[in-house]
Amino acid sequence: MMKAAVLKKFNEPLSIEQVPIPQPGFGQVLMRVKASGVCHSDVDTWEGNRPIKPKLPVIPGHEGAGIVEQVGPGVDFLKKGDRIGVPWLYNACGRCEFCCKSIETVCPYQECTGYTKDGSFAEYCLVDAKYVGRLPDNVEFHRIAPVLCAGVTVYKSLKETEARPGQWVAIVGIGGLGHLGVQYAKAMGMQVIAVDIDDSKLQLGEKCGADIIINSLKENPVDRVQHEVGGAHGVVVTAVSPKVFPQAIGMVRRAGTVALNALPPGDFPLDIFDVILRRVTVRGSIVGTRQDLQEALDFAGRGVGLPEVHTKKLDQVNDILREMQQFKVVGRIVIDFS
Repeated sequence: MMKAAVLKKFNEPLSIEQVPIPQPGFGQVLMRVKASGVCHSDVDTWEGNRPIKPKLPVIPGHEGAGIVEQVGPGVDFLKKGDRIGVPWLYNACGRCEFCCKSIETVCPYQECTGYTKDGSFAEYCLVDAKYVGRLPDNVEFHRIAPVLCAGVTVYKSLKETEARPGQWVAIVGIGGLGHLGVQYAKAMGMQVIAVDIDDSKLQLGEKCGADIIINSLKENPVDRVQHEVGGAHGVVVTAVSPKVFPQAIGMVRRAGTVALNALPPGDFPLDIFDVILRRVTVRGSIVGTRQDLQEALDFAGRGVGLPEVHTKKLDQVNDILREMQQFKVVGRIVIDFS
């Protein structure tokens, strides 16, 4: 038996209970969870506010870092004791047009960890061996766990902006994803504008290397970015607020790209003339492929993209979700199973 946090009903506390340890089938391995990051998508899962809801009960969690405990049949490239991590993309079909074009993150047949498959809010977790991340040896489990979703998501978004070294990128929302994005962007040679409404998060962004800090409650970020740098070549939106999406469009320069990965409910207006005449690209970006994931993990091994972490225990998971629901977290919370 193992200890796990189980979601049985939306918006009600997760149940901390003993459940059977799963056994790996063909192509799977059993991971002993050492640490699991808590993502805002876990809050979405708990609230049940996604268009396609998971079938309950389910064990949430999709930033699980640990070691291979048991290897199932058909797996000859992992062994007991290997350091691995399980991301949001549990697996994909591997044969649809999107998988064949290396856009597996939009595969219509994908399975998602902690959503359609039991996740890492447990002492053990079943994973598809082909989709795990290989963790560097020199980073502690609790430090690298958030890279498995927050890290790879914002890293991929930066790539989606197509901004190049020396150019300006604006990161809107310097929370769990945003402060990692600042680090990646600086490592990739970009100049960074950090935008938020919380001074403590902006201080974290400055600590991570942001060149310009903007509190959008105190000044207009569109005016500041356009006046000071002529608009950002790329804008990444990580803030879970519909209000910032039009601002992001306003901050981008002509022929620039806005990459969206925050998922608040609702919609936002697009000025047709503005988008067309300025040749602005607006692009959704969802987590990252296996290659993106490995690149983000390799960055972590070199000391880049490591999160500001606060560790807690599994018994505190409901307090964690409520705290995140109220946007009170600076950095990232990780459940420590050690």
